Amino acid sequence: MTFQAIYTLWLRELKRFWRAKSRIVGILAQSFFFLAIVGFGLNNIVEISGTSYTTFMAPGIVCMTIMFSSIFAGVSVLWDKQFGFLKEILVAPVSRLSIMLGKALGGATTSILQGLLVLFVVTAFGMVPFSIFGLTIALVIMVITSVTFVSMGLAIASKMDDPHGFQLIMNFLVMPMFMLSGAFFPIENLPAPLMFFVSIDPLTYAVDGMRSVLLGVSTYPLALSLGVLSVFCLTMLAIGACFFNRIT
Repeated sequence: MTFQAIYTLWLRELKRFWRAKSRIVGILAQSFFFLAIVGFGLNNIVEISGTSYTTFMAPGIVCMTIMFSSIFAGVSVLWDKQFGFLKEILVAPVSRLSIMLGKALGGATTSILQGLLVLFVVTAFGMVPFSIFGLTIALVIMVITSVTFVSMGLAIASKMDDPHGFQLIMNFLVMPMFMLSGAFFPIENLPAPLMFFVSIDPLTYAVDGMRSVLLGVSTYPLALSLGVLSVFCLTMLAIGACFFNRIT
């Protein structure tokens, strides 16, 4: 594994992110759209025991920001295929694991930065209480979540050639995961068939863990959420590395 290669690809992803101002604005605008319109619109209609609906929804919006920006980081692999850059780095004297990790860490860093901005806003506006411990554990959850979904996006992108097809498949995967994660509603009273899909959704444990450390409200114990999320993360990293080794 070449750490110089990992650092170079990580830095490249950060520079591309910084130059793509429309991408930053789009992801953040989508997050604030859900928070401002859905959250405040239903705040006086939906009753959540012990907290307001906007406060209940805020940790889910942070996780949504991270998931969306992370999983779509895989599209950079497809553009690199289109323009020949991927072919150049694949024939370089570095391991493909280094290439995959560099792109994964770059995508994760950019998604964490966006998630931190949304977290700062919801904290500054009093939607979640300020707590050093809570925010620290929330950052850990954000890191694991971002690496999980970046690796998922890279794994799928490594098997595709069409950026437009990739976006369609990602939308097909992302929206069910987001809607079943409990970001918009409590999951305790869902029917048993839906609870099965909720329990295998990695975003469920990210949202529940964030809600636990920020609001003190959760369905699962924090240790369970962190453990399951870590297993998903390691699994996605392993699958992404395996798929990258098979790129021709």
